[in-house]
Amino acid sequence: MTSGAGVPAAVEPRISVVVPSWRDADNLAVLLPKLASIPAITQTIVVDASGDEHSAAIAQSCGAQLLKCSAPNRGAQMNVGATFANGDVVMFHHADTELNAEQVAALRNAMRNPEIVGGAFHRKFDNRHPRLQFLERVGRYLSEHGGTLYGDQSIFVRREVFLQMQGFAQIPLMEDVEFSKRLRAAGKLAILDPPLSTSARRHQRKGAWKTTIQNGLFIVLYKLGVSPVTLHRWYYSDRAASSAG
Repeated sequence: MTSGAGVPAAVEPRISVVVPSWRDADNLAVLLPKLASIPAITQTIVVDASGDEHSAAIAQSCGAQLLKCSAPNRGAQMNVGATFANGDVVMFHHADTELNAEQVAALRNAMRNPEIVGGAFHRKFDNRHPRLQFLERVGRYLSEHGGTLYGDQSIFVRREVFLQMQGFAQIPLMEDVEFSKRLRAAGKLAILDPPLSTSARRHQRKGAWKTTIQNGLFIVLYKLGVSPVTLHRWYYSDRAASSAG
């Protein structure tokens, strides 16, 4: 296909969105109708590990493809979703993170450049942690200068590159940190605006400062060699205690 003076027209990349889900029916009820309203998204795949029929019904009503996993493991869930993705670009998007047409347009525009193999979005810090606003600037700088890309930044990658990388590591936590390192090595990345905003529920439950410090500590421990299995047990110990109560 050409446009004007024999110059090849830009090919519009097809986008598949993979959403790992675990007890996320309320979040899916907000997210999936929005995704269905964005024409540039050619496929939405929900990979659910909760066995929740409500989540299944929401996905079906919004035209999303529903896949099931026997146990919650975000890396494994995203790998399953990518296996069924038919888009040129696969975007891994958390159920509690907002996504709008402007952000999807920025993604398509970036991926028209064949040199770009993948990337992520900047994150937006909102009013749930007013004294942590400076971390948004720090995060932007690190993302643009070789820092780790995290799952709530909605990492995206060309499907063929993802397959060459053999997907996410089969670990229960820090799959985004491990994948980010390999994605950085795979080629040129795009870090995009508008930034993404994620639900404040965990910050509200545990406190913004405590959550931020804990997240940073776990990343340091992982990079020092602590097993993701051990970190997963520590990370979700509060949920286990709350369920037992």
